[in-house]
Amino acid sequence: MTPTADPDTAPRPRGHACVQSYLATLDNSPGVYRMLDSESRVLYVGKARNLRKRVSNYAKPSGHSGRISRMISETASMMFLTTRTETEALLLEQNLIKQLKPRYNVLLRDDKSFPNILVAKDHAFPQIRKHRGARTEKGAYFGPFASAGAVNRTLNQLQKVFLLRNCTDSVFESRSRPCLLFQIKRCSGPCVGRISEADYAAAVRDAEDFLKGKSSGLQEALAAEMQQASDAMEFERAAGLRDRIRALTQVQSAQGINPRGVAEADVVALHMEGGQACVQVFFIRAHQNWGNRDYYPKTGSGAEAPELLQGFLGQFYDNKEPPRLILLSHDIEDRDLMAEALSQKAGRRVELSVPQRGEKAELVENATRNARESLGRRMAESAAQGKLLAGLAEAFALDAPPKRVEIYDNSHIQGSHAVGAMVVAGPEGFLKSQYRKFNIRGDSLTPGDDFGMMKEVLTRRFQRLLKEDPDRASETWPDLLLIDGGAGQVGAVAEIMADLGVEDLPVVGVAKGIDRDAGKEEFHRPGERPFALRHNDPVLYFVQRLRDEAHRFAIGTHRAKRAKAMGATPLDEIPGVGATRKRALLTHFGSAKAVGRAGLADLKAVEGISDSLAETIYGFFHERG
Repeated sequence: MTPTADPDTAPRPRGHACVQSYLATLDNSPGVYRMLDSESRVLYVGKARNLRKRVSNYAKPSGHSGRISRMISETASMMFLTTRTETEALLLEQNLIKQLKPRYNVLLRDDKSFPNILVAKDHAFPQIRKHRGARTEKGAYFGPFASAGAVNRTLNQLQKVFLLRNCTDSVFESRSRPCLLFQIKRCSGPCVGRISEADYAAAVRDAEDFLKGKSSGLQEALAAEMQQASDAMEFERAAGLRDRIRALTQVQSAQGINPRGVAEADVVALHMEGGQACVQVFFIRAHQNWGNRDYYPKTGSGAEAPELLQGFLGQFYDNKEPPRLILLSHDIEDRDLMAEALSQKAGRRVELSVPQRGEKAELVENATRNARESLGRRMAESAAQGKLLAGLAEAFALDAPPKRVEIYDNSHIQGSHAVGAMVVAGPEGFLKSQYRKFNIRGDSLTPGDDFGMMKEVLTRRFQRLLKEDPDRASETWPDLLLIDGGAGQVGAVAEIMADLGVEDLPVVGVAKGIDRDAGKEEFHRPGERPFALRHNDPVLYFVQRLRDEAHRFAIGTHRAKRAKAMGATPLDEIPGVGATRKRALLTHFGSAKAVGRAGLADLKAVEGISDSLAETIYGFFHERG
């Protein structure tokens, strides 16, 4: 009798045979599929209009690119999710890619939000300021701008032209005389009645029209007003209008390339070289260039341009509102489907176009040139960084150049407001999106106990790593730990790592040498004698940069925590009192101490404070004694 293999213990097919085994259970529905390796790690996430037809393509033994062939050969299992429409499948695919980060998918690592200009409308004299994040405040939003610097430059010029306030409401309410901005003609002084509400509202409308691109008549109107002031011998007012006209001209000339035929668009251009890719995004709003940003997505082990650009678009607009027009340097695989998905997200029509001639094509060509030049610079920097990492491996006797170096430091003042900081560097330089800060929580720590602080930071960091990725399959595991400290710190760190069961990670301590002079650093490894590098060794300068960056980040984090603590009041502890009500209470009473002394009737008289909340506030202070 021939024994029958136990289906639970029999080896599962891999590669084409594995893919073929799923065809019998698939129908023609749209959906998303995941390809997994033998350890159930997701290799690839894809969407399909017809799951059976798409998966049958992978089951064919030939006709695939080298990248797809490698992916299929590693596939040991698959997972499927059906959807109602292909558009839903596309949106689900992009969400899963961002969540799972499969090796063979295109991955966008930097998905930060962009800053906007906000003209707040919750006050009789609206404030103009920079805004980032969800658009929850009442007002008019203009953007996105490519960087905070672009916003600040525009705000600076807008203040010169329109004289709108940028102070907070609490500062506005507390002014008794004009501030410095009024003196240097950057504000019209609404806080002390130097401008009427109607005139200020007119200035706000002019500023909004300018940001909408409707500024053609604004300069002429200001020139006519200046002439009238001059004729009436109001020379000081005429000089002020002249300065505003000059500022407006400067704003218009500083906007860069201002396309006449494109009112609102994102220009997305891709350049690929040497297995790397750069995507440049230019933001065109109100016929003005509001800056550009470059991105370096992972190419999914060799994706072609159409797939790479499609993956980028899906992830880039996952948390951003798409404009009405997106100009592309390359066509993508499912352009109509992507346009439909983005239109559904925006609640209006979004068009994707690959222009071949005219002004739009020139915009794309300019963005492509920037992408090519940015990638060239990055590749040159990566080559230099690679040499430094190789030198680091040689200096510290590592098996290979590290791909991820984590540098740790603490900051505190006599133990108060203690924070830990982790800085990350790799072949691409400092990875600022990977930086982490740790608020030291240990109540039993002696103030100023650096060893105890480091133990808490490393324990929290590596306990989480061990929980999320015990097999060290992801890129979040470091190859080298650099600690700001000497033999004592290194010994303590080695003991911590041994307790966690992570004893194979190289640890190096960087300690100031004789007289604590830079350039005389000593390096410590567990159980070894300290050593130094040559004074002019590039690797020494590299380590100094790593340590100094960790020190800068730790101190900045500590200062921010200390400043926040200094600005805290007992009002922060009262349930139901948020930022708006806190501001209302402080404006009404002048200080948190005065709020604590106020009677119940006085608290109820504050705008925005209900009777029940007034009783809560009164009880909070009086129960505390």
